[in-house]
Amino acid sequence: MSKAFTRETDTEEDDPEAVTALPAGSKNYMTLVGYGRLRAELDQLVRDERPRMVETVAWAASNGDRSENGDYIYGKKRLREIDRRIRFLIKRLESSTVVDPQDQQNTDQVFFGATVVYEDEDGEHTVQIVGVDEANASEGRISWISPLARALLKAREGDTVRVQSPSGLREIDVVEVHYR
Repeated sequence: MSKAFTRETDTEEDDPEAVTALPAGSKNYMTLVGYGRLRAELDQLVRDERPRMVETVAWAASNGDRSENGDYIYGKKRLREIDRRIRFLIKRLESSTVVDPQDQQNTDQVFFGATVVYEDEDGEHTVQIVGVDEANASEGRISWISPLARALLKAREGDTVRVQSPSGLREIDVVEVHYR
């Protein structure tokens, strides 16, 4: 049987992005900035990277024997990765609920999109509560489903909240809440 008709070994179940699951029954909240980033990535993949890779694969296929053609084999694999990422981004963007933090009416309380300055035994920290797909702890953006964000939700300036961390139960003081 030809390799062309056999199933590939890397499936969507093996895709680490597919396991970025949301809690059952919850919406996929995103900030405008996060939505824009995902949209820009999707546009870049569809308009630039995928057509360039299709061109490379077509060129490699025209060279003859495909079984030992590294450009062809790598190109097909990269094309599958691009297509997988495109499907993932389309699903995420379609299921997203965009929330603009600047539209928040109750600005003295922590909700999705809030930037929170808090203090604990390690000092003062600043985090913004964002969507699952835009979280990046090293840049101070934490997912709204993270334990820290869940503990901070609905807190106000001056409140002390408890959060379960890997090192145990911690108390943190909310110093400032603002939306930008």
